[in-house]
Amino acid sequence: MSPETRSAGPVVALCGGIGGAKLALGLYRHLGPDRLTVVVNTGDDFEHLGLHVSPDLDTVLYTLSGRNDPDSGWGRAGETWNFMAALEELGGETWFRLGDQDLALHVERTRRLRAGEPLSRITASIAERFGLKARILPMSEDPLRTIVQTPDGPLPFQHYFVREGCEPVVTGIEFDGAADARAQPEVVRALADPSLEAVVICPSNPYLSVDPILAVPGLRSALAACPAPVVAVSPLVGGRAVKGPTAKIMGELGIAATAQSICAHYQGLLDGFVLDVEDAETAGSIGLPTLTAQTVMRTLEDKQRLAQAVLEFARDLAAGAKQKRANS
Repeated sequence: MSPETRSAGPVVALCGGIGGAKLALGLYRHLGPDRLTVVVNTGDDFEHLGLHVSPDLDTVLYTLSGRNDPDSGWGRAGETWNFMAALEELGGETWFRLGDQDLALHVERTRRLRAGEPLSRITASIAERFGLKARILPMSEDPLRTIVQTPDGPLPFQHYFVREGCEPVVTGIEFDGAADARAQPEVVRALADPSLEAVVICPSNPYLSVDPILAVPGLRSALAACPAPVVAVSPLVGGRAVKGPTAKIMGELGIAATAQSICAHYQGLLDGFVLDVEDAETAGSIGLPTLTAQTVMRTLEDKQRLAQAVLEFARDLAAGAKQKRANS
């Protein structure tokens, strides 16, 4: 790591689960242990079998600590399923699978929440136990739940995503509890840090993973006012989602599944946009400075390479803005 890299400022990443966690890992490995803050969607959180489950937080924790299942992208590597087998024998709900190791985290989190500890402190404690130096922050301590509207009525997110396999047509998305949620104070402070180098909106689903974060009162304005360049990485490659229902949802909502649509969705927040090489020909129609890069991350090297490219892009944007101010 060069002296220039070591002396640079902190970076904030906004992300959801699998796709966002991949780039978060690349950023973590590229930046070093203590410069990254990851603001994670908790709109997917829900109570299942009496336990508080935080799927996106757990995916980020497992991914950054090297504990994630590399094949599925979620859950823990080397997982066993004795609990689920026993639950099925008893006739219990098995549509949302909790592995034996994963179950321990949900039990401990639930115990501590019921004892009055905030979710952020519990998450920080787990991160420390996993040997992580990055700050991993829930967007809010308050419940904000993603509700997917369908022709047959509303579905809580996990019922839509896991139980129904994303099959129902999406007619709208709502964030129950958003009006009463408060931004996690450390998130607000991280976005206002004058030494902040960049904010990266990871290639998570904009509608299901990033919008819940932006729905927390004060976070959209904090992002718009932050002192560093804000760069989003497109979750689409050639009009297709690498993983998940992003393109499907866009089509059902009457939105073209293009990089231009993703960029427009974040209107007023971005200083730059990252396109996959497959979409390079659309760069001129984005309306913002763009970077064309290989955004499909299959290996750790891919993740680190993309992270480095995104951060260099952000530095170029910051230098250009500084030069523009000097010339004005």
